[in-house]
Amino acid sequence: MVAQKQVQVVDLTTQYARLKSEIDPAIQSVIDQGVYIGGETVKRFSKSLAAYLDCSHVITCANGTDALQIAFQALDLEIGDEIIVPAFNYVAAAEAAALLHLKPVFVDVQKDTFNMDPAQIEKAITPKTRVIVPVHLFGQGCDMEAIMDVAIKHQLYVVEDNAQAIGANCTTGKYGAKRLGTIGNIGITSFFPSKNLGCMGDGGALMTNDSGLAAHIQMLANHGQEVKYKYQKIGVNSRLDTIQAAILEVKLRHLDDLTQRRQNAAASYDKALSGRTDLTIPFRTPGSSHVFHQYTLTLQSPEARTSLKQKLGEMGIQAMIYYPKSLHLQEAYQYLGYKPGDFPVSEWLSERVLSLPMHSELDEETLAYVAGAV
Repeated sequence: MVAQKQVQVVDLTTQYARLKSEIDPAIQSVIDQGVYIGGETVKRFSKSLAAYLDCSHVITCANGTDALQIAFQALDLEIGDEIIVPAFNYVAAAEAAALLHLKPVFVDVQKDTFNMDPAQIEKAITPKTRVIVPVHLFGQGCDMEAIMDVAIKHQLYVVEDNAQAIGANCTTGKYGAKRLGTIGNIGITSFFPSKNLGCMGDGGALMTNDSGLAAHIQMLANHGQEVKYKYQKIGVNSRLDTIQAAILEVKLRHLDDLTQRRQNAAASYDKALSGRTDLTIPFRTPGSSHVFHQYTLTLQSPEARTSLKQKLGEMGIQAMIYYPKSLHLQEAYQYLGYKPGDFPVSEWLSERVLSLPMHSELDEETLAYVAGAV
């Protein structure tokens, strides 16, 4: 083990330094053109991302939460309609639903994958259910074949939250090999700076292979208008800045390399930490590639997690807890009537997970230091 050093969960500064020779001219080009909202740069990035994902349409917007809200709006849902979301998750999907006066309905997750448990979905369906939101957590896919089977059986929409797994593939018997985010009716992603494909501000996008939905989404994201000053729907104002699109265009060209760097880092952690009985390393879902937005350990007990996090911090290593409290127990969602014990796996994980530093700029010395400290 080398001498103590400071290791952050995310290192965007070093990534920028490596891509600086491409990012700086891209930003300068936007400034020189004087087009800061929309324009050819945004259109070009949208087309490039659609080609990368092999989907028909990508519509950019201001952030990932906006993307979820716009997706729900595009499905013409009614007040009180129910949206099935995982209880162990970031708040965005439940929040977007609640803001539209839809009802978030939580389901439990799988202990090994951290993802929505397909076996729990059907139990949560009622006559008011309209949408299932599989969240591809930490960089790998949900069981999309099973989820789509349930959705088709019950005539439900599927909105894939792919904010943490862009670039990951999912191979199923029925749908073949597809990029995550392109299997359901609509996919969304976030370009928050720490994401695998992140900008230097905020941004998001929606993906679909349905031309009618794409037109509807585009209209809703632009104040509900197809033609200027002719408002057909009540929409929102949600746009990706042109400078951010230029940065993302550069990073998209490097995304496969950035992903490989994350996967190499994960393999290094695996080699050092596998076979231990006091912690569990990340599981790989069969048929889904893992792009490691996070490298998340599961500890044996809450006390073990607290101790490890504290000791890593003392050694200069930042470790993060995603997520420390299951959504159904959060104060904001108490009106839904859930109680402790309703989703035992989500509650169990929220007390035991710990994410190690994971990004594209980790070198072997740093990886060895972190693994050795663990």
